[in-house]
Amino acid sequence: MLRIEKLSKTFSGKIAVDNATLDIGKPCMIGVIGRSGAGKSTLLRMINRLETASSGRILFEGREVTQLKSRAKRAWQAQCAMIFQQFNLVPRMDVVSNVLHGTLNRRPVLAALFNLYPAADIHRAIDILERLGIAEHAAKRAEALSGGQQQRVAIARALMQDPAIILADEPIASLDPMNAQTVMQSLRRIHEEDGRTVIANLHTLDTARRYCDRVVGMRDGRIVFDGLPGQLTAGVAREIYGADEAFSEAATSTAIETLEPGGPVPGLNPAIPLARRRAAVTA
Repeated sequence: MLRIEKLSKTFSGKIAVDNATLDIGKPCMIGVIGRSGAGKSTLLRMINRLETASSGRILFEGREVTQLKSRAKRAWQAQCAMIFQQFNLVPRMDVVSNVLHGTLNRRPVLAALFNLYPAADIHRAIDILERLGIAEHAAKRAEALSGGQQQRVAIARALMQDPAIILADEPIASLDPMNAQTVMQSLRRIHEEDGRTVIANLHTLDTARRYCDRVVGMRDGRIVFDGLPGQLTAGVAREIYGADEAFSEAATSTAIETLEPGGPVPGLNPAIPLARRRAAVTA
């Protein structure tokens, strides 16, 4: 479905991503891990075409994304939605209007300028907010919500685009543990129920192991690991994060078991079941 071939990006002579290659043959949830500066964000921004690759190419269903321009490029960015660490909402605008911004790419300029939307889009936005457990906040200003709620608004805005792929750049880095769990459960549910591919840059090893089907490890711009969560041993973690980092097999295993991904999560709509992951995770 998505293929990344020998993708590289250089900024002022410094290599940010170095010859990255990935094959994603079917919808899955992928966690990209690595230290700060490993190239994780740059990789996602190149996939979304917010950054232009220095070399290499990206193909989606046989079409080369790296060569798209103008309207075709914008259409791809709608198909490949981006969620950011800092939410990127309009703080003084109400929640449902922020969600409706996910349709701007297909709205006439004047209609978007005057915040005019079809009734069907408004109902769909509210349905998505209901799905994410925050429909009661639809009329509030985005700035009145907690960080976790704002990130779910950003997820709802991405879903309004009806994307095939959702890219999440450190979506829980600024959230407390409970809100981080809620957001990760939301992304997991979207993958499982909608069949969408989710690629998330994550800062912690245990989060990637807990929620993702596949984990990609980056170090110094290069992909140094691509495998199943169960293959993330302490030795592999040291390769990703550096030999100077202390990793314990027992501590990592304990972290995996701390939060059960199939369990109830405050704030999510219980009417929408979340299938439990059945894959065994071994150290």
